[in-house]
Amino acid sequence: MVEPSPPRSRPAGGRWRVVVPVALRWGLAVLWVLWAALAWWVQPRESTEAQLDLDLAGGRVVTFQRADGWADDGAYWGNRPDPRFSAQGWMLVWTVPNGQTRYAMVDPPAAQSYPSGPDTSVDGGRDARLAAVAGPWGTSGAPAHRIAGAVDLLAVVLPLLWLGRLIGGAPPLVGTRWFWFWIGLLPFGLGVLAWSYRELWRPPPAPAADRGSGWRGLGWLVFAGIGLTMLVFTARTLLGPAVVPG
Repeated sequence: MVEPSPPRSRPAGGRWRVVVPVALRWGLAVLWVLWAALAWWVQPRESTEAQLDLDLAGGRVVTFQRADGWADDGAYWGNRPDPRFSAQGWMLVWTVPNGQTRYAMVDPPAAQSYPSGPDTSVDGGRDARLAAVAGPWGTSGAPAHRIAGAVDLLAVVLPLLWLGRLIGGAPPLVGTRWFWFWIGLLPFGLGVLAWSYRELWRPPPAPAADRGSGWRGLGWLVFAGIGLTMLVFTARTLLGPAVVPG
């Protein structure tokens, strides 16, 4: 009597080929949603001097800085821009305990007749009150800065996961690697979402006969980038800075 042979276990490499795509498919989606929610929450929201005084009186100002604009180095992925410090700046930026960042246009402090004399102007007095109860902008541990740090980290992890799979994984089915490279550069990680949907969630059964080329991907990047910019501007105009901050 011939005894049946025991079932063979799947090789470790075969298991990884099954597990990795599933983990990447869900991981990218979850990380993007988490990043988008945190990035939206921590984006600077335009406010007023009256609100600043209310937050100051209520002890809700955690950090602050006077500035003359924003340093937009990380704006491509929607990271929170940092204010450009200026002692005579026309803008006050502050964070509150819930992790949000607010800013208001204010008059710069009046020039002092004597450098060592006290600044008795309205804004100079407000600066002194802010310094007495709140930390400077770079204070570590403030809720808004911790959230911004998490946003920065996710904005690095997401593209690295996408690039690692795009370059080191199986050839894409809908477009070439260059096609998806250019698409993946769309703002706010939307290109990474598009790649994840078409290549991981809804891939065709076989490589498309007219797979997108690198030139087609570059064209999509240019025109879709312009369209997204116009869409964000229109949404901010219609819905207001509280819904579409920046």
